[in-house]
Amino acid sequence: MKILFVCLGNICRSPLAEGIARDYIAKNNLDIIVDSAGTSSYHIGENPCPNSVEIAKQRGIDISSLKARQVKAKDFSEFDMIIGLDHSNIANLKIMGCKKPFLLGDFGLEGEDIPDPYFFGGFEGFEKVFEMIKTGVINIINSR
Repeated sequence: MKILFVCLGNICRSPLAEGIARDYIAKNNLDIIVDSAGTSSYHIGENPCPNSVEIAKQRGIDISSLKARQVKAKDFSEFDMIIGLDHSNIANLKIMGCKKPFLLGDFGLEGEDIPDPYFFGGFEGFEKVFEMIKTGVINIINSR
């Protein structure tokens, strides 16, 4: 199975999802490939933002070497699941040609959007977003 996590810029939410998934997959010896991308080209080649790196590090996950990339058309055929982190990401994925994107919030979060932590209350926003993403990611992996 291959899963792609998608947010807007691929520097905060989707790299956290990728890191959380990689950690869970490794700890449970699962055969799942994960990646992350953004619908925009704003941050291509950049590392995750410092707060995302820090919140992951505090929980024993290293995402510091990940590099932002933009979603490509071939992703829609290469991945079994394309997971948008909010409804705006889902809409953008559909515009880009993704036939059946999934919303992370539909996996144990009552359909909630995962908010952009920059607009969600300082570092505490990153803590809250991390926990939301962790819940959704683990539920996705366990539902496969």
